[in-house]
Amino acid sequence: MTGYDFSNLTGVAPLKRLTKGGKRDVGRNNQGRITVRHKGGGAKRVYRMIDFKQEKMDVRAQVFSIEYDPNRTARIALLHYMDGDKRYILAPDGLKAGQFVVVAKQGALEPGNRMLLRNIPQGTIVHNLEFSPGKGGQIVRSAGMGATVLAHEGNDVQIVMPSSEVRRFNADCMASIGQLSNAEHGSINLGKAGRSRHLGVRPAVRGSAMNPVDHPHGGGEGRQGIGLKHPKTPWGKVALGHKTRDPKHRSNVFMIRRRKK
Repeated sequence: MTGYDFSNLTGVAPLKRLTKGGKRDVGRNNQGRITVRHKGGGAKRVYRMIDFKQEKMDVRAQVFSIEYDPNRTARIALLHYMDGDKRYILAPDGLKAGQFVVVAKQGALEPGNRMLLRNIPQGTIVHNLEFSPGKGGQIVRSAGMGATVLAHEGNDVQIVMPSSEVRRFNADCMASIGQLSNAEHGSINLGKAGRSRHLGVRPAVRGSAMNPVDHPHGGGEGRQGIGLKHPKTPWGKVALGHKTRDPKHRSNVFMIRRRKK
């Protein structure tokens, strides 16, 4: 079992007016039906409202604290703006309490600052990217993630995604500078089933341990192979390596290179 290093956190309680409670209907759709298995339970969480859009332009903000967020893998930072406003943002690696950040069309290439992609030079690592201008950051938001600005072409910017996919973005989209914090998240070993249950992850039974009526991998005397050319889902669909992306998807025009297998 391995754990996290919390020594870089400020150790303050979350700001109450930027939090909210509520029931987590994990794994269920709007009809209440389970559409994603193996989710449920877990410790109660207070949701921190993160400002992914960061539309306060040209207003300096001081980092008051670096905090833990149970709802995401990266750390978050509480900003105190010069106009008195307070908001949470995703904390990049290297951001510390007392530093200043700013959102502007063009600014210094320091962790936490946010600006237009057209003004970010090649080779810069960014996070919390927008898909379309003004919509707010939607991708590259998990622990340790960072996308790299590859090239500028007119009104487009080529970005190397964390998956190694190369994709075109509108140059007027906003992005934050730096790689996200808590990069050791991917190497954490939970060590026991109880930690998974605390995180809201329920047990998963191997298909090969089931009967033939319950799973395509089931049946056989003792420990048998699956007996199929390709692994299958419980509903008989091909799993592991089967491409599910629509070849006519409207966003394909923005893809320059698919991710490596």
